[in-house]
Amino acid sequence: MVRIRVLVVDDHRIFAESLAAALAAEPDVDVSAAGSGPAALRCLERAASEGRRFDVMLVDADLGTAAVPNRPGTHAVIAPRAVSDDGEDGLVDGISLVAGVRSGQSSVRSVVLAEKDDPRRAALALQAGASGWVAKDCSLQRLLAVIRGVLRDETHLPPALLTGVLRELTAARKHRTESERLVESLTPREREVLRCMVAGLGRKAVAERLFLSPHTVRTHMQNVLGKLGVHSTLAAVALARRAGVSPAELAGDVVERGGQLA
Repeated sequence: MVRIRVLVVDDHRIFAESLAAALAAEPDVDVSAAGSGPAALRCLERAASEGRRFDVMLVDADLGTAAVPNRPGTHAVIAPRAVSDDGEDGLVDGISLVAGVRSGQSSVRSVVLAEKDDPRRAALALQAGASGWVAKDCSLQRLLAVIRGVLRDETHLPPALLTGVLRELTAARKHRTESERLVESLTPREREVLRCMVAGLGRKAVAERLFLSPHTVRTHMQNVLGKLGVHSTLAAVALARRAGVSPAELAGDVVERGGQLA
């Protein structure tokens, strides 16, 4: 029997371990779970080095994000947690993780698990390399059908999202030419820094990777924002994605705990 190796990536421990246990009950599925982007990368790198590559990665759309209170009378919004210069180097969100894995291990199929339908984010996930977008409250049989489908190179989206996603992808193509022009205005070093930003690295991590001082990296980041005409790292990353900028490849020490959060 050909077995399917699945990696569940979700920072909600109960959900991740429950889903992993449910999938592991299938006779042809081997499953592990990771609680963050860096932990997922370690699992993937270790599996690849041991010749046991994962086939499918199920990643939380809201990985690495937190609810941010809004003004009274409005809803809370979801925003990526800032990556601290002194904290664990990591990927900002689930879609960034998808892009990084697509760049480093293109054979792994990624499926994004979402609490709600969002055409804009679903389109971003597809552009990053995801093969599917599935509601977290779908049935186990539906999820298994998607897992097996993406391994046949199928793309899976909820029917209700199709029109919205196509609209978003069409609009993205219109913006891509302008985004590419802005990225081309960057120096080679600034482009390296931008790729690290797309991968979700903080200033300290970029400095270590490129053998630069944190102050120099800060200057490069400020220049990148200025040349791209944006005011935040998140906006720069979004523009870079539209321009087709790939994230810097990340690797780390590898630890995998089958069926447990790594």
